[in-house]
Amino acid sequence: MKTEIVSAQECAKAIKLLRDGEVVALPTETVYGLAADALNPDAVAKIFEAKERPRFDPLIVHVPNGKMLDEIATLESELARKLMEKFWPGPLTIVFPKREIVPDIVTAGLETVAVRMSAHPIFREVVRKLNRPLAAPGANQFGRISPTTAQHVFGELGGRIPLIVDGGATEHGIESTIVQVASRVIEVWRRGPITDEMLRPFGEVREQTSPVNVGAPGQLPTHYAPRTKLIVVESLGNFCVPPGRRIGALAFRPVAGVTDSGRPRPTTAATNASSDFAAMHHLTERGDLREAAANFFWMLRELDAENLDLIVAERVPEEGIGAAINDRLTRAATN
Repeated sequence: MKTEIVSAQECAKAIKLLRDGEVVALPTETVYGLAADALNPDAVAKIFEAKERPRFDPLIVHVPNGKMLDEIATLESELARKLMEKFWPGPLTIVFPKREIVPDIVTAGLETVAVRMSAHPIFREVVRKLNRPLAAPGANQFGRISPTTAQHVFGELGGRIPLIVDGGATEHGIESTIVQVASRVIEVWRRGPITDEMLRPFGEVREQTSPVNVGAPGQLPTHYAPRTKLIVVESLGNFCVPPGRRIGALAFRPVAGVTDSGRPRPTTAATNASSDFAAMHHLTERGDLREAAANFFWMLRELDAENLDLIVAERVPEEGIGAAINDRLTRAATN
C-alpha cells in the first residue's frame, strides 16, 4: 500500500477515506492518532491490524460535540460535566458507561468507553465534517514511541495506511490524561497534560494502580518503548559510561560540558564521564516541564535511531506534567 502525506488543506481526502471505512493518521494536540469510524467495526479492525495492537487494549473515541457524546455514552456525573466544561476541547479523556451503539471491538468488550474532544483544529474539522465519532489511538506500532510529527507516523506505518495529514509537530507531545469519575472522586488512569494539580479543585484525585484488567489505553506495564534498551536513573551525573559501549543519554536539562550531539563543549565544567556518551539530548533549556513533555517522544525517537547499545534517561521533577513524563519513562524501561 502506498502511503500519501498531505497538507492540512487537503482534509477532504481524509474525510472521504474515513467515510469509505479506511484509516487515516491525523494530528491532535497530544500525539498523532490513527483514526477510523468508531461505529464501523470493520474500519476499527484496520486500526488494530496496522498497529499490530492486541484486541484486549481498548481505544479512545473522539467526538465533535456533546450531542454525539450522548449518543455513545451515558453521562450521569455532575463532576464529569464540570470537567468537560473546563477541559474540553483538550487533552482530557473521560471514561463513561457506554451505549450499545459502540462496537465491542472499540472497548475490548468492556461496558465503558473512553471519550475525549480534541482541541486540534485539523482533527476538529475532520470529525465535525464527518459527523461520526472517531476511534484514534496513537499512530505508531503497538508499544512503541508515540509519534509527534507526520514523518514519525510515516516511519512507523508507511505502507500500512493510505493517508497521513501533516499538521506539524504536536503541542503537548504526550498522550491525554485519562480519568474515571465516581461521586466526588477523580480516578486517574493515565497521567498526561491535565495534571493532578489542575484536577484537584474539582474533587479528590486518586491514581489507579495495577488494574486487574486493562480498562483504558496506556495502562500496560510495557509501553511507549524504543527498540534500544532503556534504563532510568535519578541523575546522569552519577552514571559512568562503560568503556567500549555506545550509550545515549536523555537529560532533563543541558549537561555541563556536553552538546546535544554528545561532543564535549569548549569548557572545563564537564561532570563525571558525561562527555563519553555517544549521543545526548536534553528535553528543555530552562527547566520547563511543558517544553520537556513536548520534546519527550521526539528526543527518545532521535536516540533510538543512533544505533546505541543502551539509552540512559534521567527522571524529571515529579511535579505537574513531570509525573506523566516519568510514567512514560517507567513504562518504556519495562522491556
